[in-house]
Amino acid sequence: MSWFLYIVRCSDKTLYTGITTDIDRRIKTHNAKKGAFYTKNKLPVKLVYQEAMGGRSEALKREKSNKQLTRKEKLGLIRGDRLAKKEFRKQLLKC
Repeated sequence: MSWFLYIVRCSDKTLYTGITTDIDRRIKTHNAKKGAFYTKNKLPVKLVYQEAMGGRSEALKREKSNKQLTRKEKLGLIRGDRLAKKEFRKQLLKC
């Protein structure tokens, strides 16, 4: 089973990070107010980043790393900046 890290932009412009095995289903769940508590009052959410992971364990580690990044670093990751990806990998090594 494939796992994915995803980032959504909420209606208030905040970013939310999660993991799932089915991104389309997860986004629909968020937008139906049945997803994470954080997103329930910040609808609609829009998918802005996704990354395939090797398994659930790797996805959980990446999620933890991503949640430790600053907003600026997350936006860089979304844009595909090399520096942001390097910082993301550094954070992952700390886990």
